Amino acid sequence: MTQVRQSGNTDEAEGAGTGLPHNIEAEQQLLGAILTNNEIYDRVAQIIKPQHFYEPVHERIYALAEQRIAANMLASPVTLKPFLADDEGLKELGGAAYLARLAGAAISSFAARDYANMIYEMHQRRELIKLGAEIGDRAGRLEAKDTPGEQIVAAEQALYKLAETGAATTGFQSFLSAVKDAVAVANAAYQRDGGLAGISTGLIDLDQKLGGLHRSDLLILAGRPSMGKTSLATNIAFNIAKAYKRGTLDDGTEGAINGGVVGFYSLEMSSEQLAARILSEASRVPSQKIRRGDMSEEEFRRFVDAAKALEACPLYIDDTPALPIAQLAARARRLKREHGLDALFVDYLQLVRGTAENRVNEIAEISMGLKAIAKELNIPVVALSQLSRQVESRDDKRPQLSDLRESGSIEQDADVVMFVFREEYYAEREKPSDDRLEEMAAWMERMDRLHGKAEVIIG
Repeated sequence: MTQVRQSGNTDEAEGAGTGLPHNIEAEQQLLGAILTNNEIYDRVAQIIKPQHFYEPVHERIYALAEQRIAANMLASPVTLKPFLADDEGLKELGGAAYLARLAGAAISSFAARDYANMIYEMHQRRELIKLGAEIGDRAGRLEAKDTPGEQIVAAEQALYKLAETGAATTGFQSFLSAVKDAVAVANAAYQRDGGLAGISTGLIDLDQKLGGLHRSDLLILAGRPSMGKTSLATNIAFNIAKAYKRGTLDDGTEGAINGGVVGFYSLEMSSEQLAARILSEASRVPSQKIRRGDMSEEEFRRFVDAAKALEACPLYIDDTPALPIAQLAARARRLKREHGLDALFVDYLQLVRGTAENRVNEIAEISMGLKAIAKELNIPVVALSQLSRQVESRDDKRPQLSDLRESGSIEQDADVVMFVFREEYYAEREKPSDDRLEEMAAWMERMDRLHGKAEVIIG
């Protein structure tokens, strides 16, 4: 079997030590298999990336083969030779003859995935060793600003990234890789019923405007009190959870092929209150009747049926009040790790705690943190937000972007800003006196037209 002399290994160069787990023979034989049969690459591409190889020369060979195969060109010892002619690392291993020896050491296509998994596992072990050393080093530095709690949150975040991506930090990504991801998203939308690129909200008109809820997006749902923000959010969350269907994704992994697992941070009302509200919407029984127990036999039957349907919904509620943004992120990571997570709702943004002393800076920290969660977990995050009182002083009560309360950073960090507006709420205040019959008739007609309707304005 060909033996490789290590030359300038990146792990060793970073001072991680010489005893890091690796399997050079597995790397050689898998590369040989790919160079003799390019179809094997498709079987392992979702398992390993170039950076997962221990030997730097193997990393460069795999990356070059990946580029050629993606461009529908042959990747073989002969076609790769010109591109690696000046590679000093390859020269130390024998140059072009080494590529030929790799091909001679090829394994069968049936064993390729097992070898790829072995290489990936070794990479994860190396990353764990490095991460453990970094955590220990950081804990040993006694700095006032770097509290143990913050270190635990940072360590959990790094471990989550390692579990999800194979690396504690992602770093740069090639444009080719990003383009492939974008094409995969577009293809999924093309294949999906309705042509949505994102997760359906269950509301046809809103889906047409947004294209569904897109992964890594931060969506702000804002409005004055009593506009129906929470009702709309719970409606969307329930629709997503109700439609959840698990299956095999295009990359061969298991996940949501419709709907999704939903996390809901209810910082204002208890989980019991939120569940009652969702049950009210699902059963079409007014929440007042549910609270009083004043239901007809038909309404009670609908209520029970809705409760049974909700039992199977993957909707998880956290009603911890005044939750710090760091803990909110940590709990979301834990939920995704334990149950999966496809969409996250926060009701509402101003009730999340930050660390900044200035309120404007605190809101900026929270909005940035929510956007970071969306990107890190690759899920849509829907955050409800209050609007400033200046809305009430205008003749036209329809909200504007400038009405976002306490910080312009919300508008800056958000991918989508939506406003909920109920004209009925303001029309109720304009009720004329009973003796003005014509005005009263016109007002009642207007109220009938506006009753039960909410307008969603996309900023």
